[in-house]
Amino acid sequence: MPHEPFQGKISFAKRSAIQVLLVLGVLVGAAWSQTEGVLYSFCAQNNCIDGSNPEAGLVLDQKGNLYGTTYYGGPSSCEGVGCGLVFKVGPKGKETALYNFCAQRDCTDGALPLAGLIFDQKGNLYGTTQAGGAHGYGVVFKLTPEGKETVLYSFCAHTKAAVCTDGASPRAAVVFDQKGNLYGTTTGGGAHGYGTVFKLTPKGREAVLYSFCAQNNCTDGEYPYAGVILDLTGNLYGTTSSGGAFERCEDASGCGVVFKLTPKGKYTVLHNFCAQTNCTDGEYPYAGVVFDQRGNLYGTTVEGGHSDISCGSYGCGVVFKLTPKGKETVLYSFCAQSNCTDGAAPYAGLVFDKEGSLYGTTAGGGLCALCGVVFKLTPKGRETVLYSFCAQGNCNDGVIPTAGLTFDQKGNLYGTTVHGGPGGYYNGSGVVFKLTP
Repeated sequence: MPHEPFQGKISFAKRSAIQVLLVLGVLVGAAWSQTEGVLYSFCAQNNCIDGSNPEAGLVLDQKGNLYGTTYYGGPSSCEGVGCGLVFKVGPKGKETALYNFCAQRDCTDGALPLAGLIFDQKGNLYGTTQAGGAHGYGVVFKLTPEGKETVLYSFCAHTKAAVCTDGASPRAAVVFDQKGNLYGTTTGGGAHGYGTVFKLTPKGREAVLYSFCAQNNCTDGEYPYAGVILDLTGNLYGTTSSGGAFERCEDASGCGVVFKLTPKGKYTVLHNFCAQTNCTDGEYPYAGVVFDQRGNLYGTTVEGGHSDISCGSYGCGVVFKLTPKGKETVLYSFCAQSNCTDGAAPYAGLVFDKEGSLYGTTAGGGLCALCGVVFKLTPKGRETVLYSFCAQGNCNDGVIPTAGLTFDQKGNLYGTTVHGGPGGYYNGSGVVFKLTP
């Protein structure tokens, strides 16, 4: 499934809450305290060689430097807008492009990264690109602190009946197990062409652990946009953006699932979204899940939940909790406030603070229909908007955050927005921001 930048995301959710919000074009007159600071605005250099349009979140090193990816930008040309890069932003806002994708002929080193990064114990960075590589369907890469890139695996190395059986087009980050193996997902490919969960050894040997749509009508899920997480016994947990048992969504392809995959390959659907009338339990989870200390899972869906005219009949998204036995509870339904000032359409996942509260972003709602917010949600489901984007003139503070947040040791939050910055609302190339709750 080819990806487009955020303007394409408005349609790839079939009829997402954001699309409806954009049509309405609601502007809200509310205001929030200015607790946000922009550390870096992208496309500050000619031809955006410093990067453009970051869609993923950030990781911190011990010195307070932030690392991430931009989907576009850099000196190489992909559709005339650059092939993306890996960047570093220092505590004082100095940005450095660590690696520019498509530096090799035919982009064999990868192109157009949508996912964030992870560190190993030596300070090397690992990530994915959804395009490029030896076969054009994305890579898993390693990047040393000095900026030397190595492609660990190029997808679509194996084909059968024109399907990339080893997977294709990874959109999500990878995770490590204790032995140094990497795990992740691809949105396409696999035995049935609807995505995979894969394992990659330190020596670069790839194995498909599960191919989605193995069951009739894809009741096991299809198209996983998010990555996976591991529990202490090696089980994997994740989401698929569509598929599942309930075909109540507008395209009748299923509304997404939360799944569990054991080390021996036993696959279980823990929850099928839209199990409730009008999808009040949520639909279309684009983000992954996180654990609490008791083994409960938490995540978001882009649609479903509270039905409001701003989002149409499909709802503006939810934050959900799922017990280890698969009992789901909606902790919060967005657009519960007039004009969605509390946010709408959360594409990103969640992070916990030390007190058990959840923090995240929504791509819509807030000060305007397509502005977005940073929110806090207590364990009892009370939501607070910490910041609403486009609060500054010309949206210099950023707009449309599609990625999750990162804490530092002092409790500050860091993240990215796809648009906004000096270029304005939609022509802006995005920012890295810091928020002090």
